[in-house]
Formats: sequence, structure tokens, C-alpha cells
Amino acid sequence: MKKTIEQMAAWLDIKTNLKGIEVTGVSINTRTLKPGDLFIPFRGENANGHKYVRYAIEAGAAAALWQRDEPDAPTDLPLLIVDDCEKALQEMARAYRNELKATVIGITGSNGKTSTKDLVASVLKPYYKVQKTQGNFNNELGLPLTILSLDEDTKYVVLEMGMSGFGQIQFLSELARPDYAVITNIGEAHMQDLGSREGIAEAKFEIVAGLEQHGKLFYDGDEPLLVPFVEDFTQAVSFGFGPDNELSVTDIQATEEGSSFLVNGIIDAKFSIPVLGEHQVKNTLPAILIALEAGLTEEEIRRSLKNAALTDMRMQLVPAENGAVFINDAYNAAPTSVKAALNFIRETTMKETKWAVLGDMLELGEHEQRFHEELAKSIGPELEGVCLFGPRMKWLYDKLATSYEGKLLWSEDDYGPIIDLLKKNVKKDTAVLVKGSRGMALEKVIEPFTGQ
Repeated sequence: MKKTIEQMAAWLDIKTNLKGIEVTGVSINTRTLKPGDLFIPFRGENANGHKYVRYAIEAGAAAALWQRDEPDAPTDLPLLIVDDCEKALQEMARAYRNELKATVIGITGSNGKTSTKDLVASVLKPYYKVQKTQGNFNNELGLPLTILSLDEDTKYVVLEMGMSGFGQIQFLSELARPDYAVITNIGEAHMQDLGSREGIAEAKFEIVAGLEQHGKLFYDGDEPLLVPFVEDFTQAVSFGFGPDNELSVTDIQATEEGSSFLVNGIIDAKFSIPVLGEHQVKNTLPAILIALEAGLTEEEIRRSLKNAALTDMRMQLVPAENGAVFINDAYNAAPTSVKAALNFIRETTMKETKWAVLGDMLELGEHEQRFHEELAKSIGPELEGVCLFGPRMKWLYDKLATSYEGKLLWSEDDYGPIIDLLKKNVKKDTAVLVKGSRGMALEKVIEPFTGQ
């Protein structure tokens, strides 16, 4: 972005006497602020960004916003006075989006948003200028910041859209106005806020609210809860494992290099990705569909997918010093994704001996005990051992204690016993799945085995 302060004031429909100031970005954090940024101070429960406005200007900010009801606005600093800093950020993003000529892709879903975002960006990036959501900037603050960070000559923008309640995806979609929208799946995350999987499906389908008139929705065709929403939506294209999907996948093969698979329907071809898990293969399907929309050939898609780069801790292969392999899927966890990861580790032939380390699944609401206990059905004799971490995993431990015949350990808040047990059992021929919600930080279990 490169705008004058007068242009930004016009976006906000406010008057300013400031002139000749060029703004090249926006920032809400003085620690990551870059010269030329417009600094946006927010007021929270524990901090007030207005206290840092002068420091931000001294650090190179071109100008700053100042909320009208905040007292003692400095008269010697380049400020734009606004009624509400958060709404101002969103309005600037809306205005900038209206000026952009880029093709915008919005992605939501209970699981797999970030992986799908990475796969879509990876398949397009060798051939076009692509920018995407960084980190977890996928909410009502993060998405506007992402939009305002875009270069004007970007060809494709891949935006992740997250939520915790009704109306949030609609707001983000109407702000971003995607040309293509993706719903990866409907799981159980945010059950405590939305009440049911049916409620989650309704909330995710809000992504079509801002879909451009010519746009398309790519959705998980294996999810029956989406059927009522897509029945009357003519711009919807299904993907999934089921053969009735418009793009389906078969013959998934796992190796130490990743996954290979066949797709059928809109295109019949064989592809591979450098990541493990059937669920990650499924996340690849909307990337293939969008690549076809972008005009890429089968060979161009194959070449870029083979070198796709995913954010760490998504079925990430981590070699141990002794030749064992850890599968780091510790970025997040919900029942659907944990069952998919367990299905992979049970069925893989990449190593002879297999273990699983599972951490608490968070934000599941009143049914969290049942969701943890139900994981027992996905743990079988193929696993030599299972280590469980976190207070909620005690429910699964009690369930397994009466039926599972392998090595079993539960630790409420100490990684040490798990690491010790793994050190005694993890050999060259061992693969270890590590899966848990982000708050459990299960990647710490892997660190002693990699020499880091």
C-alpha cells in the first residue's frame, strides 16, 4: 500500500490539514512498526495504545489515528482524529479492497483453514504474485490489517477467516468480498459458542455473504450439514472423498516424502504434496480447483504442489537424531482432525512401530468429555503406545485403561514423564504422532529428540 494521508482521510470521510505525508502500511504494535506506517492505537483492558503514539511517531510512523473521546490529543503530532479506531481500521481496509484489482480467495472451516490457505498460495505462487494471511490474522482486526498490507500489483490474495460466533464470518466476507470462497469442513471447534455442528455449518456458510457476483464456492461435499445451504446455491462446487463430489480423491499413498493421490471429476490426474495425512490431501482439492480457475495446466499444478510449503506443525515431518520420525501436528486439535491424524498413524507403513502423543482439545463446550472419550474408538492395536497430556485427556485415559493393551501414560501438566517414556521406546523404526490444541504446546515433547 502506498497512499497519501489525504487519501486515507478521504477513506474515513474526515477532514485533515495534514499534507505531503505518504503512508506505506499500518501497524497496531510499536514492536513491529515499520517506517511509513500509520499507527493505530487500540484501548484494551490492560493497555491503551494512545500512550505509545508519540513513541510510534518517533520510531518512524508517518502518522497516527487518535480516538475522539481520548483526552489530551497531542497538537504537535500528525494525527487523524476518528470516532472509533477499530472501525476506522475496518473502513480503511474496505476502501482499499475496493481499489484493488486482485482476485481474492476467502477460506473458512472448523479445521484445515491454515493448511488450505498455504496450499492455495503454494500452487499459485510460482506463476503469479500472491499474498496471504500471516499467522492467525484472521479476525475482525487481523483481516483488515492483512488487506492494508497488500501490494497494489498483487494478483491473488488468500485470506483466512476465523470466528467464534454468528455474524463474524459474514462481516469478514463482506469486508473482503472474495471472488472464491472455500469451506474446508464442519467440525466441533467453537461448539461452546455455537451450540451444535448445525450452528457451526450455518456460521461457516456466512462466507458467501460477500462473495462477488461472478464468484464460486468450493465446499466439503462429504459434509451433509452443508447440503441445506448449497442446494439453492448455483455457484457451489463440491470436493471430498466421496465419488459423487465434483472433484474426488482416491488411492492416497503415504511415504516419508509426503502423500501421493489421484483426483477424479473436473480433472483426472495424479498429484503429490510434501505433507502427510488424508485430511491434508483433502485440503489440497480446493487448491487444485482454484488453480484450474486461474488457468494453470495439470503439469503446472503438479509441479507447484510437489514443492508446497505449509506452516509448521501441520502433519510436519520432523526427523529425530536416531532415525525415528515425529509427525508434528500440534498446532491445533478438534475431534475431527484428531481422528483423521490417528487414522493416518494407524494405517501408515512408513515405520514399523507407531506411537501417539495427544493433548487436550480445547473450546469444545459442555460435551468436551464425550468428545475426548470418543477418541478411544480411533486408538487400536496398531499403536504400541499412547501418551496423553492435559487434564481433559484423563477422560480418554480412563476409557483406554479398560480396553487398550499397549503402553499407556497420562500426565496432567508435566511433559517430563512423556519424554522419559518415549526415550525408552522410540527407536529408528518408530513414528510418533504428536497432536493437541495450541494451548498445550505439545511440540515441546519433540524437542529433546531433534538435538535442538
